[in-house]
Amino acid sequence: MGFEPPQRLVRALGEVHGDPAAADWLARLPALTTEALSANGPELTVERVAAPGGRSSLVLLVRRSDGTPAALKIAPSGAAPELESAALAHWNGWGAVQLMGSDGGALLLERLHPEVSLRSLPEAKALLEAAGTVRRLWVEPPAGHSFETVEERTGRRTEPMRAAAKADPMLEPLVSAALAAREELVAHSPEVLLLHGNFRQSKVLAGERAPWLTVGPEPLVGERAYDLARLVRDRVEDLIASPGGAATARRRVNKLADSLDVDRERLHGWTLFRAVESGTRALAVGRRQEGELTLEFAGWL
Repeated sequence: MGFEPPQRLVRALGEVHGDPAAADWLARLPALTTEALSANGPELTVERVAAPGGRSSLVLLVRRSDGTPAALKIAPSGAAPELESAALAHWNGWGAVQLMGSDGGALLLERLHPEVSLRSLPEAKALLEAAGTVRRLWVEPPAGHSFETVEERTGRRTEPMRAAAKADPMLEPLVSAALAAREELVAHSPEVLLLHGNFRQSKVLAGERAPWLTVGPEPLVGERAYDLARLVRDRVEDLIASPGGAATARRRVNKLADSLDVDRERLHGWTLFRAVESGTRALAVGRRQEGELTLEFAGWL
């Protein structure tokens, strides 16, 4: 199959600082796509590549032999497609895209409308729909699961944050506050539920079976406040541009916490940690504007 991978995916993989595995996967992507299509036999017809697509996988819009539309997602091993498959299978379509089949790094998924996410709605309506969607995902994890915990995932990200603060002393107060918040939060987790891991408005797409369904989980287990924290800073560019952005951000923490019965202080702490971690990571890979906006948001908290 001849195609050009979306530039968003190419740029994102290029940020992995010369990682030979990422470069090798991108070079082998045409062959991997052919293999994934062959694994499904003659039943799949490719319509087009979904663009701009994601930052860690290729999505092909396909059609099965009976005419059913579907999406074929091909991801590198670093994106842990087997864990995404396990989470989607456990949710079984409840609040999330339906898994139709999987083979190695390829997932065959229910076709949604990739061009229509919650970001197409006014902000207040988008947050309301997002809250209603994410609450469906918070279920008991499957027995014998292989998902990492919130403590494990965030623990792997602390050293890069310290390195960022060391390289730029101006970041030290924010990084120290974020790390201190994490230490306090992981000392006691009030619950252990299956989480999406990267939930935000752009990860909720319009569907036929249900109005809105979640895609692209990076599943892990832990407390709801961690999962909700990324949603708090959605549309951060609009918040930064608003004269009342700081007050709006703090109100959003309280509103989302109250609407989903999540502790306000725990949501505040995880929002701070995740914003500082994301901001320092964006700066490290050269996404300066994104990093600066995210860290300015973190400073408001």
